Amino acid sequence: MHDHDHHHDHHHEHGHTHENTHECCHTHTHTHSPEHNKAVINRLNRAIGHLEAVRTMVEEGRDCSEVLVQIAAVRSAINNVGKFILKEHISHCVVDAVETGDQQCLDDLEDAINKFIK
Repeated sequence: MHDHDHHHDHHHEHGHTHENTHECCHTHTHTHSPEHNKAVINRLNRAIGHLEAVRTMVEEGRDCSEVLVQIAAVRSAINNVGKFILKEHISHCVVDAVETGDQQCLDDLEDAINKFIK
């Protein structure tokens, strides 16, 4: 378990606790395979590296049009990570939630999807 304190510009502190289980599925304890986690981390690392390259472009004074195109590429990469996670979540946790009648998991999934596609 990891504890994180997030600080935002509005000066409110948000403490979060993360475990290697799906937080949405309160009665479900599915954990992801090491291969899945590694794939997610690799995808995130590529997106982070790409975003860092965009920052360098800005620091070097590159053309705004080029920067915007690269920002769009980073956004696409992040969305693809989200889709990858969502697919895994639906194929495992949500299937189990439907089978066990875990309505909270389904409600939390709907909320997460709404936030993801905003």
